[in-house]
Amino acid sequence: MNAILQAQTAYGAQTGATRTPRAVEYDTFARITHRLKSAAENRQSPTALAGAIHDNRRLWTMLAVDVANDANPLPRGLRAQIISLAEFTRQHSSKVLRDGADVAPLIEINTAMMRGLSDRKPDA
Repeated sequence: MNAILQAQTAYGAQTGATRTPRAVEYDTFARITHRLKSAAENRQSPTALAGAIHDNRRLWTMLAVDVANDANPLPRGLRAQIISLAEFTRQHSSKVLRDGADVAPLIEINTAMMRGLSDRKPDA
């Protein structure tokens, strides 16, 4: 491994370690939402849309599992809302893939989550 690659690896690991869980969640939502938007705009690629929807479903499933845990520190009401959004996302994703329903509601929900993640105080 050359010196430049070693430096990039070292600084990359250091940079990643300083990111908060909230920042990682925001970036994940941003990346998947961008893929949903791109796939919706370019309807000629059903594979891209299916892949973006699959990743979005996985994200929401992970969120639902996380907030269903009694040890999750979020308020109970907010946790219930996230589970409801996850269920809506699951159902609407099926409609998009099966019936050609609009992707916009999925994008809007993700965008609202990103707003919430960016408005909250940083993790301590």
